[in-house]
Amino acid sequence: MYKLDRTSFKAMTVEEATDHALYYKNLTWQERFKITMYLNSVAYKLLGATDLKMDKTVFKAKSRN
Repeated sequence: MYKLDRTSFKAMTVEEATDHALYYKNLTWQERFKITMYLNSVAYKLLGATDLKMDKTVFKAKSRN
């Protein structure tokens, strides 16, 4: 089980958060996705981990019919 590292991030002021929001709104969705993946790796101490795989045995595809 991965545990969130809460020491990796700091609280921001409203002004700082607004500046960040404006910056990220101007990026493409692909750039935002890469940043999100990086921040997740920092938050869960996965830096340097390669090829994280989803455990596909947990999920099953079923028809709704």
